Amino acid sequence: MDAEAVRLARQVSEGATEWLGRMRGAFALGRDVPDYEIDADQLKALSELTLAVSTVHREAVAGRRCAATAESLLDYAWRQFDEGELLYRLQVYTPAATHPMEIYGLFAAVGLRHQRMDDLSAHLMGLRAARSTEHVPNRRLAVAASARRIGVPVQDDIKELTDRTWLGGTPEPWMMDANNAYGVTHTVFHLTDYGNDPDGLAEPLQDYLQLWLPVWVEVFAETRFWDLLLEFLIVGTCLKRPLFFPEVWKQVARAQQDDGMMPNGLTVPPPDAQQAWVNHHHPTIVAAVAGTLTISRALTLTTAGAGRA
Repeated sequence: MDAEAVRLARQVSEGATEWLGRMRGAFALGRDVPDYEIDADQLKALSELTLAVSTVHREAVAGRRCAATAESLLDYAWRQFDEGELLYRLQVYTPAATHPMEIYGLFAAVGLRHQRMDDLSAHLMGLRAARSTEHVPNRRLAVAASARRIGVPVQDDIKELTDRTWLGGTPEPWMMDANNAYGVTHTVFHLTDYGNDPDGLAEPLQDYLQLWLPVWVEVFAETRFWDLLLEFLIVGTCLKRPLFFPEVWKQVARAQQDDGMMPNGLTVPPPDAQQAWVNHHHPTIVAAVAGTLTISRALTLTTAGAGRA
C-alpha cells in the first residue's frame, strides 16, 4: 500500500467524520413518542453512527480534530440512548428482539456500560430461546458478536453458523449479487469484529476472499456503487493478509463531495444537506470506517515490517 493511498484514505475518512459531526442533529431519536414507537430507521442510523465513531475511537489513528469529533459523536450517541437506559427499556419491552443488545454491544466494546443491560443480556442469551431465534446465519453471527463484546457466553456453534452463510459455502463467485454481497461483508465483519480479530475468519475463507475479493471490488468500482464498494474495502482490511486497493481509493476520493459526504452511487444527492442525509448517511458512515481501518492496518504492517528489518 503506497503513501498516497493512505493519504486518500485519511482524507476520505476524516472528511466523512466531519460531515457526520455537522449532521449529528439528523441522527437524533424522536423523543415525543413512547419508547416502543421510536422509528426503527432512526435507531438503525444512530447505531451505525455509533459503529463508525467507536471504530475511530478504537483504532486511534485519526488526526486531532477528527478524533475529537468522533469522541463528541460517541458521547452524543450514548446520551441519545440515555446512557444505556433506553436500550434496557427497549429490551425489556421486547425481550425476543436482538437489536437493543446489538446496539449496546457497540458501546460496551469501548467501555460504556449499563449494569442492568449487562445482566439482562446475560439472562436472555442463556435462555433456550437464544438458540432458536430464526435469523439468517449472518444475522445470528451479529448477535454472537454483540454478546462477545458485552462479555456474555455464546451458545451458538460459530463454525456451523459460518458454514451456513453464503460466504461459508464458498459459492461460484459469479453468483454474487447485491443481497449476497451485503451478506458476505457482514459475515466478515462479525467474525473478525471489524478487523480487530482477523483470526476469527477461517483459513479457507481467507483464501477464498484473497482470490475473489479483487474481482468483486473491480465490479462494484466499475458500477460506482460506492456504498457496497466501501464495505468490500473494509473486508480487505479484515483479512490476515490485508488487501488495500490503492487505485480504488483514488476513485472513492474523487467521488466524495467537497463537504465530506459520500454519495451512495445509486441516487443523485439533493443540494439540501438534510434531504441528502436520508439516502447518503450510510455510505458516509461506511467511508469513515473503511478509511480508518485502511490507515490502521497499513500502519500496523509498516510497523511490523520495520520490526523485522
